[in-house]
Amino acid sequence: MRRWGILLVAVALFTVPAVSRAEEQAKKLGVTFDLTYVSKWMSRGVEIWSEDGGFFETITLDLWGTGFKTAVIHRSATGSGNLDRGGNVNRQRLDYMLSYGGAAFDSTPYKATYTVGYMYKNWYDKLANAAGKSMDIEMWFLKYSFPELLGSTGLVPYGITTYDHPAKSDDGFNNNHWDGWVHRFGLGYDLNVFELPSPLHLSSDIAYTAGFRAADHDWSFATFGISSKLKLSENMAFVPAVYQQISMDDSVCDHDVTYCSLSMKYEF
Repeated sequence: MRRWGILLVAVALFTVPAVSRAEEQAKKLGVTFDLTYVSKWMSRGVEIWSEDGGFFETITLDLWGTGFKTAVIHRSATGSGNLDRGGNVNRQRLDYMLSYGGAAFDSTPYKATYTVGYMYKNWYDKLANAAGKSMDIEMWFLKYSFPELLGSTGLVPYGITTYDHPAKSDDGFNNNHWDGWVHRFGLGYDLNVFELPSPLHLSSDIAYTAGFRAADHDWSFATFGISSKLKLSENMAFVPAVYQQISMDDSVCDHDVTYCSLSMKYEF
């Protein structure tokens, strides 16, 4: 399965557009290491590990300022007894991601920033069902925002759309109807507080779930968050965040959830 990660990195490296030698000297390969602790892993409204938290370790490559990025993410639960709905061990996962980000309609009120991408999710520590079928998932995603749309208000509309489906035809998720969409629509705002070195980022969004993890097609949850990026040095930052999820559809989550994340990022 890890050959998928090697393949994605190779694709990213060999599909970067040609640039002049002067541009190559000006733009460098960017590398970011990220270690994140989450008190609960909420994946599009779903408690993946029930009451347990988790650690995420991420290596991201920014490919010479071309807009292409590739990343490998390792996720592991803080507890040892995590089970999914089918009773399968579900403690660790490797994600392999390739994405492209850019902007459109620059210098207009309709300026849009976007990231499109693909992720392969490998539950390598997960016992397959009795038939020994694959448990891996593929996800396609689109993230977008309109930073100038609401003018001087400082409010930034944004959205995230994801589509998941089993990676193989003989998957172990068929009975759970894994295929599905989630659409999130929100507003972000950076609040400057004189006593703090960095602004507080406030966010709120509402989600419409369409089949993801066998959920109903309905407005499913709303999330309110507050975070800040605190620079510790030229290359290192600490990012704390707190979130409140208001659950509206029991087929996604049947209770409200408060959770936090703590991230250390190192860039060079």
